[in-house]
This record gives sequence, C-alpha cells and structure tokens, in this order.
Amino acid sequence: MALLRACKRAYAEVIQLEKFVINGGKPLIGEVSISGAKNAAVAILPATILAADKCVIENLPDISDVAVSLQILSALGAKIRMLNKNSYEIDTSHITATQVPDELSRQMRASYYFLGALLGRFGSGKVAMPGGCNLGPRPIDQHLKAFCALGAQDSVEYGMIEVSGRPLVGAHVFFDTVSVGATMNAMLSAVLAEGQTVLENVAKEPHIVDLANFLNMMGADVRGAGTDAIKIRGRKALHGCTYSIIPDQIEAGSYMVAAAITGGNVLIKNVIPKHLEPITAKMELAGVIIEEYDDAVRVVRTGDLLPLKIKTMPHPGFPTDMQPLMTVLLTLARGTSIITEGIWENRFRYVDELVRMGANIQVDGQVAVIEGVPELQPAPLRASDLRAGAALVMAALAANGTSEIDEINHIERGYEGLVEKLQGLGADIRRVEKFVSVLPQAL
Repeated sequence: MALLRACKRAYAEVIQLEKFVINGGKPLIGEVSISGAKNAAVAILPATILAADKCVIENLPDISDVAVSLQILSALGAKIRMLNKNSYEIDTSHITATQVPDELSRQMRASYYFLGALLGRFGSGKVAMPGGCNLGPRPIDQHLKAFCALGAQDSVEYGMIEVSGRPLVGAHVFFDTVSVGATMNAMLSAVLAEGQTVLENVAKEPHIVDLANFLNMMGADVRGAGTDAIKIRGRKALHGCTYSIIPDQIEAGSYMVAAAITGGNVLIKNVIPKHLEPITAKMELAGVIIEEYDDAVRVVRTGDLLPLKIKTMPHPGFPTDMQPLMTVLLTLARGTSIITEGIWENRFRYVDELVRMGANIQVDGQVAVIEGVPELQPAPLRASDLRAGAALVMAALAANGTSEIDEINHIERGYEGLVEKLQGLGADIRRVEKFVSVLPQAL
C-alpha cells in the first residue's frame, strides 16, 4: 500500500489553475470603459469568411471566445494580422477548408456560426457539436430549419454537424421559437443565396442589428434587423470593409450591478444607453440612481435596495444574461423578490453558491424566490458558467471579508480585463495561481 501511494505521488500530474481572491465590502467609485460586445464579435468574425477579402474588425473584446474564433479562422486558412489587442485584419480570400477543427469548436457555443458562413460561401460546412456554458438543452433545430429552407441538407454523425447544398435559394422561414443563434446563422447563410429570403419571428437583440450592419458594410442587402422580420436579397459576392463592434450591453449591466451592490458611484463609459434600457428600468425600480449621457451612464446607490419581480424574455425584454447578476443584487433587497427565467432551463444552478454566502433563495423549476438579507458572507465559490461567475464576483465584492472564486476560465470567456477594471474602481481583487494534483486513472 505504501508503495502504491508513493507511485501515485510520483506520477501525479500537477495542473496550474487560476482563481480570483476578493476582499469585499468596499464601495466601487470611479470610471470604467466597456469593451466590444462578445455576442456580436463571435458572429461577426465568422461572417468575414463571406467577404473572401480583407476585413478590419475593431473594438474586439480581448477575451477567450474571440481568441478561439480567430484560431478557427486561422485553421481554416485565413491570414490574420493583429493591429492592436482590440483590432485585427482578417484576410479570408484564400480559405478552402470547410471543416472547423473539433478541438476548437468544442471550446465555445458560438462555433456554430461557422456553419452558416461556410455554407453561405462554399455550399458546405462541418462543425462539432459546440461547447460553452451548460445552461440546459440548446438545440440547433431552428438553425437547421433555416439551412434546409434555403436548399441545404444536414446530417449529425459522431458528434459532427454537416450541412451542404448548392446553389442556395432564398426562402421564407418562420422560426418556431425566437432564437438569437438561429437568426444570425440564417442571415449568414442567406446573404449570398439566390433571390430573396424572409425571416420571421426573429430575435431583435442589439447584436443582431450589429451583424446586419456589418454584412451590409460588406455589400449585403439585409433589411429589418431589430424588428420581427428580416428581409435579405442575395448578392453574387461581398467585399471587405472596416467595422467597429458595438459596446457590450451585458458587460455594462454587470458593472451597473457592481456599483449598485457595493453602494458605489461609477461612471460607465463607451455604452449605448438605449441598449441598456431593460436593465436601467429594473435597477431604477430597485432604488438605484442612474443618470444617462450620450455614451455613458452613471450608477449611484445611497439608500436601501427594493425588491423586484423580473421575468427574462427575448429583447426588448429583460436579458437572460443579466438574470444571475440581478439575482445577486436582490439578495440584499429589503423584502421578497421573484425572478422567473423564461429562456434557459438550468440558469439557477449557481444559487447554491449564493446560499453558502448567506443568501435566502428558494428555487422551484424556473422561478427563484429571494428573501433579502442584511449582508452576504465571504465564502469559497465556484463559477459554473460565464454570467453566474460574474454574478459571484459581484457578490464577493459586496461581502465583508475574503472570498475565493474557482474555475474563472468561464468568466474570462466574456469579460475583458475584469480584474484590472475592478481594481481601477477601488476593488480589492487579484488573480492568483492555484496548483492541483491529479492522479492518473490507471493508478
């Protein structure tokens, strides 16, 4: 037995991880600038394939999902030149491959946008079933419905999704459910199809409009983005352009919550206030003071937080990505709040972490009932997905004492320079290395 233990120690693999250590209880004060929108970037980068030309994409967030998207483009044959950490020149004129490498596509959900772009340009595309946050079943049946309506065929074998069809011909598509991903993929596949495509019951989020604007800058004819119906008249070819991505509304909303939950005073710059209206409206009802400017908002809280009722819905309703963050905020409200998750099935998995901090939350299916508590307690925490992880950071900032958050790779998929930006507001947060020994299964 002693020999076996010695062998295990000798052959144990040491894995280097990172975690956040946060000493909370301090109000955040100062200014923070918002980065480019993650949800726009991960669709616009695949869309450069359609240009078969050079595109310069500016205001890209420096996050892991963007890095993976650029790696996929490079693996497909694109030439990529970094202009600065937020701007890249992407030349897709020499791409010939139509299969996204398996190990890359599994790293993020948005890898499925390469299906629409590759199908649109080459008449075929193949991508592994994508990864990303586990928020419950996220079928791509509506994506495939759009592809098939345009004349493509699809197959799923050994975890790979393959679509093929040429020529693609414009069609009328009515989505059974409102889906951001299906709307974007349909747009990508239709801009080079013959004739006119009409998409109905589409998503209306700001990043849908941003993708449409980018496609139009490349010479596409996309109209109606941001409304219930999008009309696309196919072009024979597109061309390169220079395009700057919109600010990230969810990153902005996250810092709005950070300011409010800590009783701070923060000016959040480089935002489009209209995109924040669903968030602003609820936070004002919760007793938070918000001042709007042309491209900034100031968030101040001096009094008690008030309870709310929130239901997440497709845009222009309250965004599901803000649900975990608002749940954290309402743990400190005076009274009972009710949050109903109308989009994803498993989005309350993080609640157990908040309960460890002293929060009083009961979850029944898609509904969370939150009884406000006077304060949150520090605790060791684990980020289960991107937005839940960000919410735990905000909870730790509000708690008096030191909290540690593991699995921060989820958080850094969607937040550029989170530690540095929070430190700039006076937060006591740092990223530290964590070493874990993993024993070989054979032993």
